[in-house]
Amino acid sequence: MNPSPIRLNHFEPTRQAALARLEAFLPYAGAHYAKHRNTDYGSDERVGVSGLSPYLRYRVITEAEVIRAVLDSHPLQAAEKFIQEVVWRTYWKGWLQMRPSVWSDYVAERDREFEQLAINTDLKARYQQAIEGKTGIDGFDDWAKGLVETGYLHNHARMWFASIWIFTLRLPWTLGADFFLRHLLDGDPASNTLSWRWVAGIQTQGKTYLATQENIERFTQGRFAPKGLAQEAIAIESAPPPRPQALPSRVRPIDALHQPSVWLAHAQDIYIIDQVRGHPNCRGVIWYEPSQVGQAEQVREFSKAVMDDQRGPDEPVMDALDDDQVTDRVHSMGGQQLVVCEPPVGTSAWAMKDLANLGALPVFQCRRAYDDALWPAATKGFFPFKKQVLNERSLRKAIA
Repeated sequence: MNPSPIRLNHFEPTRQAALARLEAFLPYAGAHYAKHRNTDYGSDERVGVSGLSPYLRYRVITEAEVIRAVLDSHPLQAAEKFIQEVVWRTYWKGWLQMRPSVWSDYVAERDREFEQLAINTDLKARYQQAIEGKTGIDGFDDWAKGLVETGYLHNHARMWFASIWIFTLRLPWTLGADFFLRHLLDGDPASNTLSWRWVAGIQTQGKTYLATQENIERFTQGRFAPKGLAQEAIAIESAPPPRPQALPSRVRPIDALHQPSVWLAHAQDIYIIDQVRGHPNCRGVIWYEPSQVGQAEQVREFSKAVMDDQRGPDEPVMDALDDDQVTDRVHSMGGQQLVVCEPPVGTSAWAMKDLANLGALPVFQCRRAYDDALWPAATKGFFPFKKQVLNERSLRKAIA
């Protein structure tokens, strides 16, 4: 008997599809999800998860919308496991937002490891075997090929894959994180990078995740039972994470439109609330769609398609935030400032920071109420965060 009616072998890149998938999943968001969420039933089977993550990654549908719908259908206690998975992604974003140097350090280390691939033939050969699914390790090779083919991997399989990559194959964790980020439709800098750090024993120092044959066999219903896996997971040595920086204050999106403005939509936060386009001070919308060099074709296509689905027919697209071009666009549309929902840490945030630092055009960053309520709570580990936010009062305030 299949555990839920959600198939994950296709993600239609529209908001309508996201809302339909949420509606279909709602009856299963309670005890049913808690029972089946850890089992990987395979890419050709109906699975026990929601299939909403690619839509949440680009905010085709928002976390607040999803949590609100779930709480309207289930008591918090019944749906806590599912809501916890939604706020995990929020926690990662808030944690990294207060420690942006962790992302910069990852990028620098990843680039150094790619330089090593160019000169270390043995490392390059083992890396190629891993990403092409030719290691001979049962399960791992299927996951590698499945990820490249579908852009999706079950969350439990992601943990097994990362553990085998780091501790059995002895490959650099940054290259594994890069492989995921290039191919996952739902991959984002925060959840992807910090999850790999966690498996490696860097995020929570000394605490690693070890994939075992028994666990894989159990939660794949006997489909895979890899032999020869590492018997121990020794944490990678690293400096402790930096202390969190206080987040700058931000107003709500509607409050940011205090003078004639042009709204900048970007791939980290696609859905434009209806009040923005209809606001008397919103003189138009510009879409920022940067070139995604190195990204898998299906990731590029999905990102472009979900933006096109939400973009108005007369709303221009820019692939770079050149100061002069942006300024000319904004002024030609009758705007005095550019307003943007604060992008989470990553390449879009870097581009936005560079644009704001030039100073030729006022760039007014705002923050959704959901992020403003939950990001600041990510100062420590997930469980203190969970204790603070995973209650009816805090959630209802965040999603209001």
